[in-house]
Amino acid sequence: MKAISTVVLLFITVMAVQAQDTITKKVPFDGMDLTWINGQNRQKNFPLTLKDKDGETILTGVTYLDAYYNYNFANPTDNTQTISSTIGRHNEFTLNLASIGLETNYKNIIGRVWLQYGQMGSIVNDLDGSVNRGRNTSIYNLKYIREAAAGYHFNTWYGINVEMGIFMSYIGLESYVTQENWSYQRSMLCDFTPFYFTGARVQVHPSKNLRTELWLLNGWQSYNSFSKGPGLGSSTYYRPSENLQLVANFYLGRDTQNPDTEGNQSERVRFHHDNSIVGRYYKNPESKGISQAAFSLNSHYGFQSNDQEGDIVKAKDNFMIGTSLANRVWFNKNKMAVTLRADYMTNQSVVNGVNVSPYLAFTPATTGDVPNNYDSAIANGDKLKIFQFTTTFDIMPSDFVTFRLEYGYRNASVPYFTGSGGTTSASGWTNGPTGTTPWAADLKKSENRITLAVNFRL
Repeated sequence: MKAISTVVLLFITVMAVQAQDTITKKVPFDGMDLTWINGQNRQKNFPLTLKDKDGETILTGVTYLDAYYNYNFANPTDNTQTISSTIGRHNEFTLNLASIGLETNYKNIIGRVWLQYGQMGSIVNDLDGSVNRGRNTSIYNLKYIREAAAGYHFNTWYGINVEMGIFMSYIGLESYVTQENWSYQRSMLCDFTPFYFTGARVQVHPSKNLRTELWLLNGWQSYNSFSKGPGLGSSTYYRPSENLQLVANFYLGRDTQNPDTEGNQSERVRFHHDNSIVGRYYKNPESKGISQAAFSLNSHYGFQSNDQEGDIVKAKDNFMIGTSLANRVWFNKNKMAVTLRADYMTNQSVVNGVNVSPYLAFTPATTGDVPNNYDSAIANGDKLKIFQFTTTFDIMPSDFVTFRLEYGYRNASVPYFTGSGGTTSASGWTNGPTGTTPWAADLKKSENRITLAVNFRL
């Protein structure tokens, strides 16, 4: 199969090269305004652009900064906001993500380098355990690269792109870049799925309205690999008009670290699928009242399984399923917007007949001298179920800046969110003493928070 795939790819490449001089370059989704879509950049203009004497773009510079202030009504003593890859701190002003980059598609060359720094790197990238397998690798070699890829565009159909490098993830509707999302805190479904991949991809645009991608990946949000072979993925976007987007994504790989097996290579299979519908049902861009309205529906299903001795994992006992529904209304010529979103998911895991922490969801901090109430609930066989509701108000004086105020409520079936006692120690310091009495991370079933954020992007 590998040899056949290689031959097919070479055939496509040769045919595309031969067609370079005879086919007029076509642009997929040409003429469509996609800036309103949940998870898409809303910029229409890119000021940091360098062009040649013929007016063709040589290089585009990009800059981005996102900062926030978050208040969790539990008022945790260590100021740690938990169970979020977006928000990590409470009652502090926080630089979430600062990023600069260069992109080019000049004369069919594809090049992209984005650098990043900020708190989200500590939440997302620092947890990548794949860099601990073998030598000649380190999280610090890679975590400050948000995206970097090289490739080539072939003028066949509406374009075929072949690329290799570090990419932003295709799994899930909402973006790693908060400016692109309708809400600041992502849905739990998107928060628990990858934000980056390392590998190679082929993007095919057979028509103006359709794009499909095939991926070979090191793993599920990993720079390196946990297993003997690459993961497989696909992503398909169909936009019959600029008012409707349909997406289906798939992933299959072996990604769970298992030190008990020879070579530290897992035999657990992970499958994940998500699909989404995003539709705009009203548009009047010059209206000072309601100028636009749209909804998004994103659903996920995934499981893991293994029949290896000592690691019996059955798909029926190790799965996640959930959905997220959002509605957004823009006002005053799209300068303001209000988004209401609700999402629900369940995630559970049973290994060798024993209930353990869910395989995909975040595991709450277990710091302390004694098991916390989350540990006890999981040991008793309770299953994790989460409901989240957010209300988001945006002020967007231009396409380059956003002021955002958001209220968020979450509720879980087991103690899951940080309480007033925090999650590090009785003193609130990671290196502080726990005191003379037994201590455990303080977790509770519900959470209320308010977040104020600002970002710019050029």
